[in-house]
Amino acid sequence: MNILAEELNRTLSDSVAYGFLSPVGRRMYFPKGIVAQSDEAKEKAKRYNATVGLATEKGQPFYLHDIYSQFKEGALKPSEIFSYAPGGGDKTLRALWRDSMIAKNPTLKGKKISLPLVTGGLTHAISMVAELFVSEGDKVVCPDLFWDNYDLIFRDLVGAEPVLFPFYGEDGGFNVEGMKNALLSVPGDYARIILNFPNNPTGYTPSKEEAKKIVDAVVAVADTGKRVMVISDDAYFGLFFEEDTEKESLFSFFADAHENIFAVKGDAATKEEMVWGFRVGFLTYASKGFSDAHIDALTKKTLGMIRSSVSNCDRPGQSLILKAMQNGKEYQADKEHIFNEMKKRYEIVHKAVSKHEGETILTPYRFNSGYFMAFDTHGRDAEELRTYLLDKYQIGVINIMGGTLRLAFCSVEPEGLEELVDTVYKAAGEIWS
Repeated sequence: MNILAEELNRTLSDSVAYGFLSPVGRRMYFPKGIVAQSDEAKEKAKRYNATVGLATEKGQPFYLHDIYSQFKEGALKPSEIFSYAPGGGDKTLRALWRDSMIAKNPTLKGKKISLPLVTGGLTHAISMVAELFVSEGDKVVCPDLFWDNYDLIFRDLVGAEPVLFPFYGEDGGFNVEGMKNALLSVPGDYARIILNFPNNPTGYTPSKEEAKKIVDAVVAVADTGKRVMVISDDAYFGLFFEEDTEKESLFSFFADAHENIFAVKGDAATKEEMVWGFRVGFLTYASKGFSDAHIDALTKKTLGMIRSSVSNCDRPGQSLILKAMQNGKEYQADKEHIFNEMKKRYEIVHKAVSKHEGETILTPYRFNSGYFMAFDTHGRDAEELRTYLLDKYQIGVINIMGGTLRLAFCSVEPEGLEELVDTVYKAAGEIWS
């Protein structure tokens, strides 16, 4: 094992994060190689800097005019588009994202959290977390209605075993008791759970009361001596459409909830800043017992993961997001407009679904947020309904694991949403009645 990895492991050895490290996580470190030496040279090599494999002329990278001309003249310097980004991301953007995170999650104010690291999208963030902190055969607790990429990441990439519990409880809300029992069922001293709100595929976010119960339940598990890693997948953060919905990330509450809780937050500019193709995500760590040294060690291990996979993340995407967040003239107005548009579509779908109340062939899962709503097909093959809708009505929807049909109302114009819902019910009746 590399001596730098050994040093990081010693630093983490008295933290809650240490016991979660996978073999990859224990071996990982950020090398004092080309990237680290180049960063040092940026500060000191005032005469000549012969470190980075980046071709430059008069202090700026070379570029093709046919590419640079696609950007608004004077908006970005060549270095803000064509240069390599730092391994952990643009430092100004990272600090700005942290400040924005705290502003949107006021419970985080004053709590010790890591400076968010830039990742190649949220999928990359979750994938790195899996490789760093989940070993083959480990159990990962998750509600039974989840984004299908979790299977690919946790089960197929790192060889973990899912421990599923019913997403909804008997009262129709989030199944807090089922979650707690699933965590307690994990053998050994370490349990891992991933929670995604607003949820994909259901479009559900816990209420303020439910969120408190979720945190209390995990704390109760931690009180037994079991260490719990809570991964908050906040892909659709901010799209909360009802007054009683919890509008802060659960990471805000878990960040200092208990010495035995290791909190991880994955989020992204993807939906929050409406830049789906930029692939700019963020990864943040926290725990009640973390010292600055613990956070630094986790950061360096994650930097090693970034360096060994994508090396560094998208530079023009980071520069464009930073410019918009810093001084975009229409930034807030655009975000408010898009939120209001999504809320309008949500309300149309809610009303359209309520027309079919009492019909038993499909049952809509409770939804209140995000981009989606979904139907329980009651054991009937959702793939059959999906292909029937596609072939007969030219309507595209998603089959989730054979028993759930997901509608993305975010990608359908408001005037088409009622017809979409009605046609889904009509098609289900045609093939299953």
